[in-house]
Amino acid sequence: MRLATFTDYGLRVLMRLAGAQGEAVSTGRIAREFGISQHHLAKVVSDLGTGGFVRSERGRSGGLRLMRPADEITLGQVVRHLERKFAIVECFRADGGECVLRPGCRLRPQLSAAREAFMTELDRTTIKDCAWPGAGPGGRMVAAE
Repeated sequence: MRLATFTDYGLRVLMRLAGAQGEAVSTGRIAREFGISQHHLAKVVSDLGTGGFVRSERGRSGGLRLMRPADEITLGQVVRHLERKFAIVECFRADGGECVLRPGCRLRPQLSAAREAFMTELDRTTIKDCAWPGAGPGGRMVAAE
């Protein structure tokens, strides 16, 4: 299964915020650290806010923070929220698509079961498990220990 780039970026944001241990991190900083367009990242952050995952605070000590503890947010919750706009195949679209095989298709139930197994696996891992500490001295990315 392939996740949309939008979802990939959303997961990166949450991993970064989990590693910040409650400190606010700006969208600009995350964009620089991960080499992502700040404009595109702003859309992702907005959707994460709508989903109840992040909040944005203005002011001198402002930035992004998790809305819930990182150990209460599963990868499955995030992926379900961010991937709601993207269909695994045409017949999974909200409008049902135009696939002529749909009435008697035997592939759809198999793909549906595989998607659920995928999500079940993602539900076993929290954002805290994947926390990323961010940039070290000189702005270089550092690996989690």
